[in-house]
Amino acid sequence: MHLRLIVPPDRSTRVRDTLVDDPRVTSVVCLPGAAQRPAGDVIECDVTREATSDILDFLRDQGLYDEGSVAVAVVESAPSRNARATEKAAPGAPDDAVIWDAVVDKAYNEASGSWSYYTFLTLATMIAAVAVVTDSSILVVGAMVVGPEFGVVAALAVGLALRNHGLTWKAAVLLVRGFAIAIVVTALAALLARAVGWVDTDSITAARPLTGFIWRPDKWSAVVAVLAGCAGVLSQTAGRSNALVGVFISVTTVPAAGDLALSVALWAPHHIGGAAAQLGINLAGMTVAGVLTLLVQRTIWRAE
Repeated sequence: MHLRLIVPPDRSTRVRDTLVDDPRVTSVVCLPGAAQRPAGDVIECDVTREATSDILDFLRDQGLYDEGSVAVAVVESAPSRNARATEKAAPGAPDDAVIWDAVVDKAYNEASGSWSYYTFLTLATMIAAVAVVTDSSILVVGAMVVGPEFGVVAALAVGLALRNHGLTWKAAVLLVRGFAIAIVVTALAALLARAVGWVDTDSITAARPLTGFIWRPDKWSAVVAVLAGCAGVLSQTAGRSNALVGVFISVTTVPAAGDLALSVALWAPHHIGGAAAQLGINLAGMTVAGVLTLLVQRTIWRAE
């Protein structure tokens, strides 16, 4: 990991010497007086992923979070012999290390909400509704991939695991509001489609061999949600974001929201309960699994 620091001059020597003396840190560069806002010395260095949380704790104790600046970036490749020697000085595997400050920062970003979040969630729910009408498993997968909700679920899990009530509240409100907007917009679109004769109640209640599972949750729905929640949180804490695609296409949150919107708009009461239960089971399962995964990681990290 690459750190770019702005350090108040009265602490610059202490911070620099600590970084230089730590065998898990390399490529230390100090530029006295180079920073203008905030004013101070610029120090840059590369840190093994396993040591990043320790270094960030030290920097926080030195007041850099409040009176200076800390920026963390991923180093994609460091082929030098010096970098390899630095990595050997840190025990453990890089993928097992959790940078808690980065996890919390990312969670706050996910929970902040944006128009793109609401737009993608609404579009994904509408795609899922079309999948239900056409009984298309391909469109179900497409809706799962487009849906952006897991980031917010992960933020909720981080807030609960770390007892950060502000983050928990923000994530929970965003999750509820996002799905509410997506379901309402999709239901209005379904009413319009019914008005022009494109869909009717039979579109929901007819046999759907490829998408009927959406409104019929069972014990495996909970199992998959728990497994997906563990995998999703691990992929984020370990910096393996590419694994999130597999999580997106394994949980039935967005498809259930699409089915729920159609069931309400076209009035299929029997399907409303099933789709709502599927949505709730998946969200709850992922959240609980995410919290437990984070607690286990935190316990192991403290023990080390």
